[in-house]
Amino acid sequence: MRDEYYGRLLVQRYQLLEIAGKGSMGQVYQAKDTLLGGVIVAVKFLSRSKINQRVRDRFMREATISALLGEKSIHIVKVRDYGVDDEEMPFYVMEFLKGESLKEAMQNKPMPLPKFFSFMRQICLGLQCAHDGIEIDGNVTQVVHRDIKPSNIIIIKDATLGELVKVLDFGIALLKSDDSPTGFMGTPAYCSPEQMDGKTLDNRADIYSLGIMMFQMLTGELPLKPKASSFEGWFQSHHYQTPKSFSEVKARLDLPPALMDIVNQCMAKTAVQRPSSVTEVLNVLTQIEQVPDRSAAFSNSLVSNEVRPAPQTNTIEAICLQSVWPKDKPRAEIVFPQLIEHQNTELATMWIMLSRSEIEKYRNNKPHAQFLFVGAPHPMLLWLTTLYQTEQQHRMLPCYLDLKKPIGEKTLQVLTQTGSYRLILFALEGDERCVCTIEGKVPLRKIQLLKEWSLESQNSPATHGQIKESKRSLKEELESLKPKLVASLQRQISKKNLN
Repeated sequence: MRDEYYGRLLVQRYQLLEIAGKGSMGQVYQAKDTLLGGVIVAVKFLSRSKINQRVRDRFMREATISALLGEKSIHIVKVRDYGVDDEEMPFYVMEFLKGESLKEAMQNKPMPLPKFFSFMRQICLGLQCAHDGIEIDGNVTQVVHRDIKPSNIIIIKDATLGELVKVLDFGIALLKSDDSPTGFMGTPAYCSPEQMDGKTLDNRADIYSLGIMMFQMLTGELPLKPKASSFEGWFQSHHYQTPKSFSEVKARLDLPPALMDIVNQCMAKTAVQRPSSVTEVLNVLTQIEQVPDRSAAFSNSLVSNEVRPAPQTNTIEAICLQSVWPKDKPRAEIVFPQLIEHQNTELATMWIMLSRSEIEKYRNNKPHAQFLFVGAPHPMLLWLTTLYQTEQQHRMLPCYLDLKKPIGEKTLQVLTQTGSYRLILFALEGDERCVCTIEGKVPLRKIQLLKEWSLESQNSPATHGQIKESKRSLKEELESLKPKLVASLQRQISKKNLN
C-alpha cells in the first residue's frame, strides 16, 4: 500500500516517492528534485507526534551539522537543502544513498580483515572530521556523534573506491560548546558508561562505541551480554561487565594481537584509558594493516573456522621483479603508471627508466609522494615521487594521470584503497628486465584528498581538447612547489638524523 504522501510536491520542487526509512523521530522519503531534472534525493521529515519547538531546534541543528560536515568529508552524508512544507512541518534534503547498512553487511558473522580495514579507515575519517569540529558563528566547535552503531553506517558502491562508507544520522549529535549534561541519549548496546550516566561527553564516548562496533565486525558478536535487554541491563553491563575476550567467541579467529589490543583499549570503562583521538585509532589500524599478508591469512582461516598459516611473504616483490620494459616504450628517462595484478587485486606502480648510477644512488632511499590536482578544464592528477639524499642530490619523478582514462582512474582508485605503491626501476644501460623495486606509502592525510579529487573528477566533464591546458597548469604549480618540497624534505631528513 502506497504512503498517503506519494506524489506530493514539496515547496514546488521535491516530489515525494516511496518511504526509504523510518525512525523514532520521523521518516525519510525517496524523492525527485524536479528543479534539477528529476535527480533522486532523500527527504527527512520530523514525526508529527514528536513536534515541539525543542525538537524543531534539534532537527534544524542536525541538518546544519550534517551540511557543514558533509562539505568537509566524503564519509559523511551530504545535506543539500532545508525548509518547511505548507503545513509548517520542517524537512531537510540529503543525497540519496542506495546501499546497505553496516548492520546488513555484517550478517552476524566475522568480517574478513581486508574489508574490516577498508570500512574502518573510512568510518574513522568521517568521525575524525566531526571531532575536528565545524565553524559556527566564527568559532570551531567539536561534534560528538553519540550514536555510532552499525545501522548508522551505510556502504554504497562507488566506481572509484569500490565501496564508499558514510556516517549517517547526526540527530543526537552533541556540540562541545554545549558543556552541560543533557541526560541520556543514544542506543544502549553501544553507549559508553559516561553516556549512560548522562554526563558531559567528549570524543572518547564515540571511541567507546567504535570499540563495541569493531569487536562486532571482527567476531559477529557483541562483546557485552546484559541479563536483560533494558536500559538498566545495559547500564550494568557497560559499567561493570568485562567484555568478552576474542578467544571466547564462537568463531576461531587468527587476529593480530595489536588489533585485539586497540579494540580492547577503545572499550575501556573510563574515558582516560581509551585512545585520546580517533586519529590515534586510525594510525594503529593502518600500521596493523600494513603487516604483509595478515589479512589474507585471516580471510582463509574463516573458510573452515580453522587457523591456517599465513601465505608466503614477498610475493609482491617477486612479481614486480619479473617486470619487463614494454616494447612500445622508448629506452629513455621516462616515467609512466602501470597496474600489476596480485592475488586478485591490483597494485599501483610507477615504471621508471634511469641511468644505472642514479638507480644505485637512490635504490635504498624511501620515496616521498606528493599529489597535485586540477579539475578544469580537464581533470588531471600529477603524481610526483621524489627520491632524496641531499638538497643537491634528489630526483623528482612526475607522472601525469588523465582521470578520464581507465588507467588514470583505476590507478587513483588503487592508491586510495591500498595507500601504497611500488617504483619499478629499469636501467638505461641494461636489458629490458627490472633492476629493483622501491616501496612507497601514501600518507593518510593525502589519501583523503585523493578520494575527494576522485569523486570530483567523476562529476567533471571529459574535455580531451583541453588536456594540454590542464597539464600546463600542473607543470606551473609543480615549478612553484619544488623549492618548498626540497626544503620540507631536508627538514624531515635533518629531524630524523637528530633523533
